[in-house]
Amino acid sequence: MLLSIAVLAQQAPAPPGPTAPAKPADPASMWLLPAMMFALITFMLLTSRSQKKREARQRDQMLFQMSKNDRVLTIGGIIGTVIQVKDNEVVLKVDESTNTKMTFLKSAIQRVIGEEGAEAEKK
Repeated sequence: MLLSIAVLAQQAPAPPGPTAPAKPADPASMWLLPAMMFALITFMLLTSRSQKKREARQRDQMLFQMSKNDRVLTIGGIIGTVIQVKDNEVVLKVDESTNTKMTFLKSAIQRVIGEEGAEAEKK
């Protein structure tokens, strides 16, 4: 039994010795990741802002060019034909059989339906 204890004592791992202290990180590498993240976020914000401006310009142009007899779709899903365009309002004819007319704000017009949209609705 004494022999087995002596053998186990010899096979015990040696206590860890002193280790070298960790090297301090390079200051340039510490700022690299935050700088890259800042640049990426700035780029994404600027591109989304320019895209929103472009879409707003296209919408304003669409509303400005809207004229009588255009077929339009409102944000509520109503499809009608433009009867009259005022400064801030549009009068739409929504039913041919009963000659029903409705007045909407220009901001309620989602899009002008092209000829292909009018033909698809008739089918």
